[in-house]
Amino acid sequence: MVHGVTDVTYSRLNAGAAALLMDQLCEVYADAYGEVSGEDTNVKADAFRDRATGALGARNFELVTARVGDVVGFVFGYSLRQERDWFAGLDPAPEPGFTDERGGERTVVLAEIEVRKAWQGKGIGRGLHDTFLAGRREERATLTANPAATATHALYAGWGWQRVGTIPGRPGAYYREYAMFVRPLPLADRG
Repeated sequence: MVHGVTDVTYSRLNAGAAALLMDQLCEVYADAYGEVSGEDTNVKADAFRDRATGALGARNFELVTARVGDVVGFVFGYSLRQERDWFAGLDPAPEPGFTDERGGERTVVLAEIEVRKAWQGKGIGRGLHDTFLAGRREERATLTANPAATATHALYAGWGWQRVGTIPGRPGAYYREYAMFVRPLPLADRG
């Protein structure tokens, strides 16, 4: 049971199944963010579709959905490859070895975690987070976030993530820079 929601079903899906849900994922994404003053919703939604579609071909891609009838939230991610250069430009510069992927399966990227507005604050995001990470075999996980989203940063810290710095946004990214977080796996403390 998730904060009074008894009928949430979490499902783990591969890239092929995720591709078939892309329109629903885009709807959840758009609903999760809603209208933000000064932002072009279509640009942000199109950028999400491009990112999500591109991620389908990544190593060990996985999608976890939360359903209460329809999809009300999702998380997806994949294993980092060394050539992805995920940590490029990390400030402050990390310790030697921090960026080594050792065979390409050291780190999983939690690329997106989204919950429809009406379902936020009910524990579904945490359920998605824990379900996704509990099924991973990598040593650690990483994610990036809007550097100004301090409430989100506090939420991540409560879930065991440590902010390690800031990285520049890649060409076509929505933000110029992102806050980067890392946490060890497997999940041990789910408190």
